[in-house]
Amino acid sequence: MEMSIEELKKQEEEFFKLRDEIIGEADKRGITLRILGAIAFRTKCPNYKYLEYDLGRALTDIDFVAHYKDMSKIEKLFEDLGYTQDLALKTIMKRMGSKRMIFYHPNGIHSDVFLDELKFCHILNLKDRLEIDHPTISLSDLLLEKLQIVEINEKDIIDCIILFREHEVGEDDKTTINMKYISKLFSGDWGWWRTGTMNLDKIKHFAEKYDKLTDEDKKIVIERIDKLREAIDKHPKSMGWKMRAKVGDKKKWYRDVEEVIR
Repeated sequence: MEMSIEELKKQEEEFFKLRDEIIGEADKRGITLRILGAIAFRTKCPNYKYLEYDLGRALTDIDFVAHYKDMSKIEKLFEDLGYTQDLALKTIMKRMGSKRMIFYHPNGIHSDVFLDELKFCHILNLKDRLEIDHPTISLSDLLLEKLQIVEINEKDIIDCIILFREHEVGEDDKTTINMKYISKLFSGDWGWWRTGTMNLDKIKHFAEKYDKLTDEDKKIVIERIDKLREAIDKHPKSMGWKMRAKVGDKKKWYRDVEEVIR
C-alpha cells in the first residue's frame, strides 16, 4: 500500500528515533558504529530528502558498519536494546566470507551490520575510514556504496542525486565528496573504475531528464558529477589498471551479489 507524504515523514521520524537510540548507546559504550544506506542519505541530505518522499519511498531497515574487532560488543549492544540476531544467517554469512550480522527489532525493523567492509559487486574497505564522520560513513563512502552496484536502480540513483545536490565535490572528507579519494581508488582498480564511471554517467543522464529537479538543481548536480569525472579521468592509472583495461568488458569485472533472504 502506497504511503502519503505525511505518512512517509512520520515513518522517518520513527526510524530516526531508533537511529539515535542505537548510535547513542554505541557512543556510550565506545563502539564505533556508523550508519549507511537510505537512513544515512536522509541524515546527510536534509534539504533534498523530499525527493525520496516524491518517489513514495518507504524505509525498511537501518543499516550500519562497524569494526570487526567489536563484533561481540555489537551483539551485546543490540541484545540489550531488545533485538534478536538470526544465528542461522550468521553462520551462512561466515561461510560465504561475508562480515555481516543481521538483527531484528520486535516491531519488525531489521538492521544489517557490516564489519570493516561492504562486499558486494566490489569491495569497499571501510576499516580505516569509520572515524571520518558521525553518525554516518563519509560522504565519499556513501556515494561509493551506490556506485559499486552494477545493476543500479532508480532509488539508488535518486540517493546519489540528492547527495550531489546537497554537497560539494572537493578534496576533503569532512565537508565534501572527496574526489581525490575516489579518483585514487578507481585508478588502482579497473573494475571499480568501470562500474563507478558507468554509474556516474547513468546518474548524470537521469538527472538531466528528472522532472522533480529544477533547472538550477540539474545544473549543480551535473556540474558536480562532471567535476568528479574530470578528476577520475586525470588521475594517473596504475600498471594493474592499464593491463586490465586492455582486456576490458571481455572478462567479467565484478562479483555477482546474492540477496540474503531475511
